[in-house]
Amino acid sequence: MAHVLITSGPTRQFIDPVRYLTNASSGYMGACLANACLTQGHKVTIVSGPVHLDYPAAATVVPVITTNEMLQAATTLFAEVDGVIGVAAPCDYSPEIVSDTKLQKTGDGLTLHLRETPDVIATLGARKRKDQWVVGFALETDDQRFRALRKLETKCCDLIVLNGPTAMNSSTNAIEILDASGEVLLQQHDTKQNIANAILETIQNTLIQD
Repeated sequence: MAHVLITSGPTRQFIDPVRYLTNASSGYMGACLANACLTQGHKVTIVSGPVHLDYPAAATVVPVITTNEMLQAATTLFAEVDGVIGVAAPCDYSPEIVSDTKLQKTGDGLTLHLRETPDVIATLGARKRKDQWVVGFALETDDQRFRALRKLETKCCDLIVLNGPTAMNSSTNAIEILDASGEVLLQQHDTKQNIANAILETIQNTLIQD
């Protein structure tokens, strides 16, 4: 059996002590993937941003808040696992300047200067050993397959799961799994738990060594 690392949920990038940038990721897909892995006898460690759900009790959960915290935790844990499923939606941008005090309304609006945050899965993909595998997720709104395959290549993923924004905060999902050659290994529209089971089956058939 494999030790699987799952990144899950959103991250937050603070503007001031009370406001932050984030997204609508619920962590539900990560929880479903954890359930699927545990049901098949795999060991599961989850690095999760802030979510309002309970992960399976048999999984080890490492809570984080920011993208940098997710990167640090996942990088530390990656050496100990067989593979990673990167279903988290880390915040891609952070403010260049974070105010120490709450920003007050002035009537003139607010201009934020943002910089890109580190890419968690790309960092892990660049560090993977020959006996490790990396599965990424790509949430795209246009040129979906092209963008997903581009991410698969640049992030050194073995497989990538393509889905759209309707997946967020939903109990269902529509996905495609693509390999490095561009072949579509799976297309499915179903409940997230059934989708998670199908993703794991594909991973087991293609990546997990007996």
